[in-house]
Amino acid sequence: IGGAVPTVFSYFSEVLAREKRGEHLSWLCMFWMIGGIYASAMAWAIIPHYGWSFSMGSAYQFHSWRVFVIVCALPCVSSVVALTFMPESPRFLLEVGKHDEAWMILKQIHDTNMRARGQPEKVFTVNRIKTPKQIDELIEIESDTGTWYRRCFVRIRTELYGIWLTFMRCFNYPVKDNTIKLTAVWFTLSFGYYGLSVWFPDVIKHLQSDEYASRVKHFHNEEVSHFVFNFTLENQIHSNGEYINDRFIMMKFKSVTFEDSLFKNCVFEDITSLNTYFRNCTFVNTTFHNTDLEQYKFVDSELINCTFFHIRTGCQISFDDDYSAYWIYFVNFLGTLAVLPGNIVSALLMDRIGRLTMLGGSMVLSGISCFFLWFGTSESMMIGMLCLYNGLTISAWNSLDVITVELYPTDRR
Repeated sequence: IGGAVPTVFSYFSEVLAREKRGEHLSWLCMFWMIGGIYASAMAWAIIPHYGWSFSMGSAYQFHSWRVFVIVCALPCVSSVVALTFMPESPRFLLEVGKHDEAWMILKQIHDTNMRARGQPEKVFTVNRIKTPKQIDELIEIESDTGTWYRRCFVRIRTELYGIWLTFMRCFNYPVKDNTIKLTAVWFTLSFGYYGLSVWFPDVIKHLQSDEYASRVKHFHNEEVSHFVFNFTLENQIHSNGEYINDRFIMMKFKSVTFEDSLFKNCVFEDITSLNTYFRNCTFVNTTFHNTDLEQYKFVDSELINCTFFHIRTGCQISFDDDYSAYWIYFVNFLGTLAVLPGNIVSALLMDRIGRLTMLGGSMVLSGISCFFLWFGTSESMMIGMLCLYNGLTISAWNSLDVITVELYPTDRR
């Protein structure tokens, strides 16, 4: 994806009129936001639905997140198909000496524009084409010279050398200063935006965890015998308990910890657990049947004469029991949707107030909004700051895309 982004802007700019380039490149940037909305909306709608899963044995679990990956791959596949109907950049064709093909594409663009303006009868006429300096072509090797792998090696080496030379030309006069300055701006903007994008969901989850942990229930010195547990245990800590001849049947453990406890002649059957651990516990003559209680959930515990049947491995988390999953995806959706106003504003004002003014103003305002994150103490406040930051910073991204395209000639872009 990273390799496609700069190519898209370079390609699009080479078929745009100069006076409309800033506006239309900004509209192109909007599809970054649309893609983000699509991804976050699909995650919110698909991943938490645990019922979409199926199993192939005990090792392979096909859960809804795999469906989400497939859905997210569809736009990429569709783009590859659509590219087969797109014309090559006429500027590029001129640089490689394919004048006839460039003329045909320019005629196609002209005819399309004239039809849109209601002047289909207007004829495309070109008296002359100013040919740019052509790009050095690869070394041609005769088919009867050397072996096939030798020819392939020379072609690959020549291509890589050409790529290196093209890259180094970005650090030559007169574009060297622009390259260095743009590198600094791209790094700082990417560091801030993606850094905060990764951090925001984590801090929301951290605030939720703190609030959840404050409601934990503690049970000490329990002595339970000949009892059947068939209900959900959630957000509890049991310490120094004794469970004799008890049965844990068709139940769920969510964020439950047993510490320094004894389980003797007990049965665990059809158990689903989330964030559940047995720490320094002792199990004697205990049977585990069709549970997801794997070895790592028994921390410093001793198992004496215990048996395990049909232990479920892999990802067994039930999102139906994990409300925070919905919340995290919803936060991502809101943060992406908040980009829409900034996208529209930048598209309408790009050619009016200038690229540099918009870039500097957007980065200053988004930087100021980051300062107020220091005072964020609640989920709603942090979500509001996330939306504000995303809405302010998108104008910087749009203007930076336009500036980067315009500051380089085609052969270096």
